[in-house]
Amino acid sequence: MRNIVILTGAGISAESGIATFRGPGGLWEGHRVEDVCTPEALARDPALVHRFYDLRRAALAAVAPNAAHDALARLDREWPGELLIVTQNVDDLHERAGARRLLHMHGELRSALCAGCGSRRAWGKALPPATECPACGAPALRPDIVFFGEMPYGMERIDDALSRADLFVSIGTSGAVYPAAGFVRLAREHDAATLELNLDPSEGSAWFDQTRLGPAGTLVPAWVDEVLTSHPPSPRT
Repeated sequence: MRNIVILTGAGISAESGIATFRGPGGLWEGHRVEDVCTPEALARDPALVHRFYDLRRAALAAVAPNAAHDALARLDREWPGELLIVTQNVDDLHERAGARRLLHMHGELRSALCAGCGSRRAWGKALPPATECPACGAPALRPDIVFFGEMPYGMERIDDALSRADLFVSIGTSGAVYPAAGFVRLAREHDAATLELNLDPSEGSAWFDQTRLGPAGTLVPAWVDEVLTSHPPSPRT
């Protein structure tokens, strides 16, 4: 085993106190997803959408990486083979734990996107509607979040990594949101082993070779220890 692709979802950050994407009643922190996470919502009520993400961005200061984030950062440091951590999460807890081989497929809270020129830039403060883009001057900066109906970031890179993976691991995901929910099938098509680490079985559990249930803060460090001590990487044949 040499090449590993890991998908992380809301379950890994929930233990740090970040709300999962869909809470009770299908709401996201008290809002309907359709009101804060679609292009139509942004066009209809930009003040609401910008305020929603401003509050979530500010809330990052009150949370910290947990043992699962730390374990994946350790794997990133110590694994000599190829590794790609693909996260559906828009928080920065993976980075703060030290992970570097990382791709945010759904965007990032600490980033702004220009709807005019498409440039992206680090952003850590409030982002009012009609904020001017430093690159092109257009009053078009918006949260750098992949809304429903928009193309996730890095799909070519993800597809390439999955095609060469020896192991695909899904951590803390519901298995309900595509295209991420289809990654396990893509990995299986290329003969990768597949493992799910989750609090409860996901909608796609049947596709995995193995499912381990429990808190991410317990399961992920144990799995990383197992990988680094029992499965030293070797060249692919």
